[in-house]
Amino acid sequence: MHSRIIVIGLILLLIDWYFYQAITTVLKDSAPNRKELVFYIYWSFTLFTFLLFLTPFVIAITEWPKFIRVYVIGLVLVAGVSKLIGSLFVVTDDIIRLFRWIGSYILPATEVATINPHSISRLTFLNRMAVGMTLIPFTAFIYGMARGAFNYKVHKVKVVLPNLPNEFNGLKILQISDIHCGSFVSTNPLEEAVKMINQQKADVVFFTGDLVNDRTIETDMVKEVLSKITAPMGVFSILGNHDYGDYVKWDSVEAKQKNLEDLKKVHKQLGWRLLMNEHVPLKRGDAEIALLGIENWGGNLNFPKYGDMKKAHAGTEKYPVKLLLSHDPSHFSMQVKEEYKDVDITFSGHTHGFQFGIEIPGFKWSPSQYVYKQWAGLYSNDNQYLYVNRGLGFLGYPGRLGISPEITVMELRNA
Repeated sequence: MHSRIIVIGLILLLIDWYFYQAITTVLKDSAPNRKELVFYIYWSFTLFTFLLFLTPFVIAITEWPKFIRVYVIGLVLVAGVSKLIGSLFVVTDDIIRLFRWIGSYILPATEVATINPHSISRLTFLNRMAVGMTLIPFTAFIYGMARGAFNYKVHKVKVVLPNLPNEFNGLKILQISDIHCGSFVSTNPLEEAVKMINQQKADVVFFTGDLVNDRTIETDMVKEVLSKITAPMGVFSILGNHDYGDYVKWDSVEAKQKNLEDLKKVHKQLGWRLLMNEHVPLKRGDAEIALLGIENWGGNLNFPKYGDMKKAHAGTEKYPVKLLLSHDPSHFSMQVKEEYKDVDITFSGHTHGFQFGIEIPGFKWSPSQYVYKQWAGLYSNDNQYLYVNRGLGFLGYPGRLGISPEITVMELRNA
């Protein structure tokens, strides 16, 4: 763990040094006091960043104040990514300078008379572009932290299932996913989200995993707020990959297992029915449909497969419609649509839409699509549907840019 932290810190330090070459070029004609001010501001932030990455050697990250863990580290990473983007222009400049340097030796002397091969200058235009193209994403990512993270959006969709009993015609399902309690430093945003959730007056609520980042203790601050989510037919939930505590070092296997058992108890305290590789009937009048819920089943990036679809599916043959809660959307592509063709709709989350992308009418893009074929919204395959919720919370980058946190409202119809 510590070795990875040092490597990341050194990489950021190298990026800082490299990018600073562009700044010196842009400021070459500036007043000395201005250059000096920029120098101290720039390298003070770099020094702070490097010391921040050394801090885990003294104080475990889990002991840091939450604001620092979430937002200060987020700011450092945003600055690093922005400078990396700007450095691409510096690389272009250096490639041009390299070819000019080579050309100064191989071209006829008359063509290089004005070129000193030992003093090939940097191109001011490209370096100004480097600085500008750093400020643009940096400003955008800061906006995403300040505004985008809690800009909750309600996505409404309708799905037609011909086999849906008349009693369920018009059933309103609300889905939320990926709350990641440990990323919230205040309950105010979640209170607003819960208010919006209850205003939808859904018949039933589904939560599709990742209640925490790693530890059950993260829920202490938000349990009272989340317990206010209600629906006439109940709130049903499953576990996501982060809920198992696989990404932190535990003192013992027993400690990790206790964390998971405590999290299961939290679901019960919230009034949520946690489905663990099982199914339950949803009843309306004299009709019933099946709701299946499995533990995390990851098909991409070696995420663990705790889910047991065979166990959850057993005994559902009598139901005319089957709804499935499965955290990772790759499960739909890799198992559900191939082996369980009677599952009508799968509800997933997990991707967060990468918390970054573009969504405008007729066009949707995110880096997430290079990992997940289905990464946000409604998809269909023959008579089966998959809905991938963009997530309510955030992880890593403490914000959202272009991909807003989502509350899904799905209406089921039979015609």
